[in-house]
Amino acid sequence: MRTCEEPRPPNGQSPIALAAGQSEYGFAEKVVEGMFIVVNSITIKIHSKAFHASFELWQLQGYSVNPNWQQSDLRLTRITDPQRGEVLTFKELTWQTLRIEADATDNGDQDPVTTPLRLITNQGRIQISLKRRTKDCNVVASKLMFLLDDLLWVLTDSQLKAMMKYAESLSEAMEKSAQQRKSLAPESVQITPPAPSTQQSWSQPFGVSPNASSISQYFEKHDMKESSYHLLISRLDLHICDDSHTRESGTLKHGMLGGAIQLTFRRMAFDYYPFHRAGDACKHWVRYSEAMETRGQWAKKLVSEFQSKMEKL
Repeated sequence: MRTCEEPRPPNGQSPIALAAGQSEYGFAEKVVEGMFIVVNSITIKIHSKAFHASFELWQLQGYSVNPNWQQSDLRLTRITDPQRGEVLTFKELTWQTLRIEADATDNGDQDPVTTPLRLITNQGRIQISLKRRTKDCNVVASKLMFLLDDLLWVLTDSQLKAMMKYAESLSEAMEKSAQQRKSLAPESVQITPPAPSTQQSWSQPFGVSPNASSISQYFEKHDMKESSYHLLISRLDLHICDDSHTRESGTLKHGMLGGAIQLTFRRMAFDYYPFHRAGDACKHWVRYSEAMETRGQWAKKLVSEFQSKMEKL
């Protein structure tokens, strides 16, 4: 993979649907979603103008799950609401070992001597929720949860500085991509219910007559109001060490050479909502609490003040 200086145009309709000669969510999509994928090892290499990185995964598995993140009947791994014209699907990826390594490129703006950044983790998983339109299979919203168990990470100060530079080099490309998505996101989407077909019966167990009201309530319970990304680490032991070895005339330049600090985090979580507008409600957020009500009132006040100033101008 290689980072782009300018974001590419959207992919458009689902290639699975186009290859099957259909334009809406149908049998071909359901067959591909029902596949159970097992990969012994996979290596992903990422090249950027400032650094190059590699991700190595062992014993990777991908499969469909129900809204409770349990493997079950494939008919229960999707929720289709004909009235909305939308479908929810749920996936899970698991692996045994993940190795991440990043290093500066020769032509980058990094220091001549850098320390490669390395991270090795044990078991982990990614939970993916997708909401798509049934008429064209386009993704309306998505939810990505990155879950890790106990994690031990030893960092030197030079690695920490390099990691900050790597993140800075990616921020520009990510910002351009976010601006593109925001510019292409419609203000309001008018969804026309698709014509009834025999394929819609896949979303309901056999012998059960579909109830529009119950389906809408079940869909609303697991619906993603907006796209979001989440990282949850059960326990993180972070060791930051000083790897400087500055000497002067055979003696130590400082009275004490090196040092270390240990940080332990339990149930550390990061939640990112890239398309959330200032002043909108936050009740659908994963870790919503009543304390956010004060923040919501403060944000609405700032938005109203900004709008009044713009009207005057």
